[in-house]
Amino acid sequence: MKVDYIIVGLGLAGIAFTEQLIANNKSFVVFNDNSQKSSLVAGGVYNPVILKRFTPVWNATQQLAVAMPFYENLEQKFNTTFDRKFLTKKVFKSIEDQNNWFSAIDKYNIARYLDDKLDYNKYQGVIANYALGNVNETGRVDTLNLVNSYEEFILKNNLLKQETFNYESLEIKDNLLKYNTVEAYKIVFSEGFGLKKNPYFNQLPLTGVKGETITIYAPELAIDFQLKSTVFVLPLGNHYFKVGATFNWTDKTSTPTEEGKKELEEKLTKVINVNYTISEHTAGVRPTTKDRRPLVGKHSKYKNLYVLNGLGTRGVMIAPTVAKALFEFIEFNKELDKEININRFVD
Repeated sequence: MKVDYIIVGLGLAGIAFTEQLIANNKSFVVFNDNSQKSSLVAGGVYNPVILKRFTPVWNATQQLAVAMPFYENLEQKFNTTFDRKFLTKKVFKSIEDQNNWFSAIDKYNIARYLDDKLDYNKYQGVIANYALGNVNETGRVDTLNLVNSYEEFILKNNLLKQETFNYESLEIKDNLLKYNTVEAYKIVFSEGFGLKKNPYFNQLPLTGVKGETITIYAPELAIDFQLKSTVFVLPLGNHYFKVGATFNWTDKTSTPTEEGKKELEEKLTKVINVNYTISEHTAGVRPTTKDRRPLVGKHSKYKNLYVLNGLGTRGVMIAPTVAKALFEFIEFNKELDKEININRFVD
C-alpha cells in the first residue's frame, strides 16, 4: 500500500488534517488505537472569550471563520448535526465583576462577543446574585459523535488501521517512509498526549492536563444556555447537563477519580440549588503547552515527519485552522505562524 500521508491519531487534529487531504485529493491511511480520550470526553464548547479575565481567545475571530464552515461541511457529509449553537451566560460574582465586563466591551477586539445588556432574569435552579452576562457566538460540537462518525467513515473506506503505532517499525528514507506494508511520502503525528511516547517529538514541551467532567440529571434546572461560573453547566437535552471541568497537572491518567468528582460537586453547590443525580463521570488528558499555543511543524532532522498537537482546551476552535496551516506549509511551503511553529522551542 502506497499513500501520500500516514496520520497517527484521530482526534480533532487528525480529523481536521484528514479533511485537508481529502479536499486536495491526497491519499492517506490513519493509525489510531483510541488510547487518547481528550477529544472523546471533551465538553466540545467553543467560546471566543476567556471569561476569567474578559479577554479574547488568541486569534478567536480568525479561528471561528475557519471552524464554522468546517463543521458545517462535516454535518453535510454525515447528514447529521454536530454543532449546537447557544448563548453562554456568565455568572457575575460582584459589582466589580460587572464593571470589568463593561470595560471589556469597550475593547474593539471583544465587543462583538459581549452583550452590553445584562440579564437580570431569575432562572429556576440558578444561583446568580449579580445578574448574568451574555456571550455571543458560542456553541458546542458533539466531539464524541463526530470522532465516532469519522472513524466509521474512514474504516468503511479501508483507510483506518485500528492498532497502536509502533515507532520502532518506521523506516525513514530521504523521500519515502515505510511502515510494515505501508509506504508513504510524509507522516503527521497528531496523537494528543500520546506524543510523550513519540521518540521523534517527545522533546517538545507538551504538558498533559487532566480534566474530569460529570453528567447530571437535574429535572428542576430550567436553562437552555451554557452557564459559566466556577464550573460550566452545559445542557445536553432531556434535563441532562454536563458539568466541568477540573484541572489536574500531576495525574496523567484517563481514569475518573473520587477527588475529581468531589471537587466538581462542591463547586456545583455554588452554581445551582436544585437536586440532581450523576449519570456519568469521565476523564481525559488535554495536550497543552507552556505558552498555550499548538505544536505545529517539521522535524529538525527528518524532513518528512510532522507534528500537529497541543490544542489544549480549545481544540474545537483551533483544530481546523492549524490543520490548514500545516497542510499549506507542507504542500505549498507557506510559512507557519511563529506562535505555533515548533521552531520557537529551538535554542
